[in-house]
Amino acid sequence: MSDKRSLSVSIVIPTYNRLPRLQRVLAALSAQQYPLDQFEVIVVSDGSTDGTAEYFQQARFPFELTFIQQPNAGPAAARNRGVAAARSTMILFLDDDVVPVPHLVSEHLRLHAERSCRVVLGTMLTPPDAQLSPWVAWEQAMLEKQYQAMTNGIWPATARQFYTGNTSLARQLVLDAGGFDERFRRAEDIELAYRLAKLGVEFVFAPQAAGYHYAERSFASWLTTPYIYGRNDIIFGREQQVDLIGFVRREFAQRNRLTRWLVWTLLDRPRASAVALVLMPKIALVAHRLLGERGSRPIYSAIFNLRYYQGVADELGGRDHFLRPEHTVKAAHT
Repeated sequence: MSDKRSLSVSIVIPTYNRLPRLQRVLAALSAQQYPLDQFEVIVVSDGSTDGTAEYFQQARFPFELTFIQQPNAGPAAARNRGVAAARSTMILFLDDDVVPVPHLVSEHLRLHAERSCRVVLGTMLTPPDAQLSPWVAWEQAMLEKQYQAMTNGIWPATARQFYTGNTSLARQLVLDAGGFDERFRRAEDIELAYRLAKLGVEFVFAPQAAGYHYAERSFASWLTTPYIYGRNDIIFGREQQVDLIGFVRREFAQRNRLTRWLVWTLLDRPRASAVALVLMPKIALVAHRLLGERGSRPIYSAIFNLRYYQGVADELGGRDHFLRPEHTVKAAHT
């Protein structure tokens, strides 16, 4: 067995009922160009019931692998378990549906060797052989739009791009920041990133450290996500004393007129909002069939933004607290 000093990195992969995808990730790790005896893989099963545990009883790999089972407690708890078990001083987080290219591990470690106290952010690209649901394809397109902006220098990498589907940092940084907050099952990685930013770490975008994201989620799950993100952004800002509400309002002001009109019209109007959220997905599917992603993308953007800003407004206490900032200031002093 290798000791901690001989391992360059511990790769932590939380998983939940995605065994076929996880097997593909592990196969790609077996084909890494980095020496296979220089890293370990820690798979944490977060209450999987699809035969994941039985698979690992028989499976063998060309690298060291530790399999951990826990009752379902969310990805934050699973990653914390993985970090606790890690024997390297460096952690690389991968999701169980992100298939690494052959040089992913070596690229992460190359960038860490250049400078310490940094977080390296890899990419989660759209696989050329995947048949993604239209809403997932939209999500991937928005993610790759962020990557392009960072590549072109339009904005730098920040805590808001800390996606643990493909990112690495020193184990001690995770511990110093207090680990993942297990209260959150969505955006728990971003919440940790704000605490990491307070420690003065540098966030570095690494486009060559690529993985292919074989994402799959139901429309209902996709629709829930932006609402939770919206509420969490306000919670994170409040708890971390970061001006996220100011950021959210500035970002809203830059949205296109249709999105701003839709949000203005439907916030705090549950019946009208419910009707819109029934009709708009149907229109998006028709547009996708007729025009492809070009036709459906604006509609999915509108749906996502509506749900996000509904989450923001609900966490703030209603539409007036979001759309009329001065009301928030007055309320805070009453």
